[in-house]
Amino acid sequence: MTWVLGTMLFWAAAWALNIRLAASGLAQSRMGRLVVPAIFGLTLLGVWEGLVRGLQVPAVILPPPSAIAARIAASPDILWVDFLQTFVKGALTGYAMGCAAAIALAILIDRSPFLQRGLLPIGNFVAALPIVGIAPILVMWFGFDWQSKAAVVVVMVFFPVLVNMMAGLAASEPMQRDLMATWGAGYWQTLWRLRLPAAMPFVFNGLKIATTLALIGAIVAEFFGSPIQGMGFRISTEVGRLALDMVWAEIAVAALAGSAFYGVVALLERRVTFWHPSQRR
Repeated sequence: MTWVLGTMLFWAAAWALNIRLAASGLAQSRMGRLVVPAIFGLTLLGVWEGLVRGLQVPAVILPPPSAIAARIAASPDILWVDFLQTFVKGALTGYAMGCAAAIALAILIDRSPFLQRGLLPIGNFVAALPIVGIAPILVMWFGFDWQSKAAVVVVMVFFPVLVNMMAGLAASEPMQRDLMATWGAGYWQTLWRLRLPAAMPFVFNGLKIATTLALIGAIVAEFFGSPIQGMGFRISTEVGRLALDMVWAEIAVAALAGSAFYGVVALLERRVTFWHPSQRR
C-alpha cells in the first residue's frame, strides 16, 4: 500500500505542476513545449513503476520501467543489431522506395485522365488490404531477409503518399495556372514552379503518416519469417520465452526510433513549407 499511496501523491503533485506550467507563459515558449510533455511522460513512467511494484504485478505480465531500462542497458548489442535490421534496412529502405514511387506515379497520373479513372480506384482497394494478409505472401516472394520487409513497407506507404500527392497537385488555383500559361510556361515549368511548391503541405502530410506505417510494416512482416535478428523476430521469440522485459525494450527502441523519424520529417516540413499558414506560429 505504501507504493500505491506514494504513487498517487506523486501523480497529484506532477499533475498540479503540469497544470501550472501549461497555464503560464512558459508553455508558449519553445522550451515550454518540450518541458510540459516531458514532465507528463516522466509522470506516466513513475506511476507505472509505482503501481507495478505496489500491486506486485508479475514481471511476466508487466515489468516495471526500471527492469526495462536495465534490460536496455544490458543488451545494447542485440538491440543495435535488431535496429539496423528492422529500421535501417527494412523500414527506411522501403519508405524511400515507396514514397519516391508514389510521387513519380502521381505526376504520371496527373498527366493521364485514363490513369486517374482506372488506377486510383484500384489503389484504394489495395490500400484497404490487411497487412497480415499481404506480409506472408511478400515474405514468400522476396525471401526471409530485409528485402521482403522493405516490400511490405513499400505497399504500406505507397498509397497514403500517392493520395496526398494527387491532392497536392490539385491544390493550386486555376487562376494561378492560367497565369503561368499566359507567361508561356509549359507543363513541366508549371509543375516545378507552381504546383509542386503548392503540393508540399499535402506531400509532407503523407510522408509523416508513412513514417509510422513504415516501422509497423517492417516489424509485422518479421512475424512471418526473418533471419535470427530484427525487432519483430525478437519480440515474437522473447514472448514465447516469457522475457517481457526484452519485449518492452524492443518496443521502447521502436518507439524512440519512430518518434525521431517523425520528428526529422516534421522538421524538414517546417524548412520546406515555411511560407504555409500552418507553420506561422
